[in-house]
Amino acid sequence: MEEKTADEIAAIFSAAGDSVTVINADANFAAYGTRTSDSITTETEWKEMIQRNTEHLEIIKAYTKTDGTTSIWGSESFTAIDAAITTGKAIYS
Repeated sequence: MEEKTADEIAAIFSAAGDSVTVINADANFAAYGTRTSDSITTETEWKEMIQRNTEHLEIIKAYTKTDGTTSIWGSESFTAIDAAITTGKAIYS
């Protein structure tokens, strides 16, 4: 397997931003229902969506180079990602 290019790393980081947005969009299930007008999704399903996105962020943070130990990340700020992980875990725990 080859090392990820700078463009690939940027795309991964952008995808992380999408998960941050999903997690931070609603403080609770009622807010989600109001914002989306979704009357089909259950609270359990919403929490599972939050959990998937939270786990996605944890996986992305752990990405390493082909040596298996060196992080692919350079100067990227993980402040928003770390906060979203904390928020997400509080929602589905």
